[in-house]
Amino acid sequence: MACQLAKLLTAQLRQNIRSFSDHPPKIMSVLQGKRGAFIVLEGCDRTGKTSQCKSLVAKLVEANVQAQYMNFPDRSTQCGQLINAYLTRKDDFTDEGIHLLFTLNRWERMKEMEKLLKSGVNLIVDRYSYSGVAFSSAKGLAMEWCKAPESGLLKPDLVILLTLSTEALARRGGFGDERYEVPAFQKKVIEKYSMLKDDRYWKAIDADRTYDELTTNLYDEVVRTIENAGDKPLEKLW
Repeated sequence: MACQLAKLLTAQLRQNIRSFSDHPPKIMSVLQGKRGAFIVLEGCDRTGKTSQCKSLVAKLVEANVQAQYMNFPDRSTQCGQLINAYLTRKDDFTDEGIHLLFTLNRWERMKEMEKLLKSGVNLIVDRYSYSGVAFSSAKGLAMEWCKAPESGLLKPDLVILLTLSTEALARRGGFGDERYEVPAFQKKVIEKYSMLKDDRYWKAIDADRTYDELTTNLYDEVVRTIENAGDKPLEKLW
């Protein structure tokens, strides 16, 4: 009987260990009554932002930490459908017009995002205002003009910029399917990101590594941010 009980306890312990990463117990002790962290993954097209965002959310949820994935543009809204038609080359807009549509798409979600963050949900967001400014200014629009309609949106606690050479980008599956996926243009976008980068809350990470290695690196950064963001007030952009 004692042997069977020992085996049962050992099996249960192993199951509990598998259900937690190295960080969760510490996170849970820190997060009681705290707001959620607002974390954005940025970078050129095909750097792996979407899949990594979803992996990060899955790891946090598995660790019993509230987390939700969001992405911009949100193509499910009326505004997002117009953006999708533009990106897939089914419709056309002036550079100024499409920039304002991208901005409006973010404003559509701001109240919801603020409510979630204040309720303790950590938001892992695939692209944000920085993409809008970087891509539009890469097309020749003035950067300050591009930033103006974004002013007042929520400011992230952490922006992770995934970096990858234009040669490596061109080798990624699906590259070239959408309007902006042209190596020369992506190079301009990289230059604009470097102008926007703010070392106080930005972290550049090389995405040219195995998927699991990158996830582990990103998760460490996310956990540190979640642990430190809870008592800070939400801030606004620019």
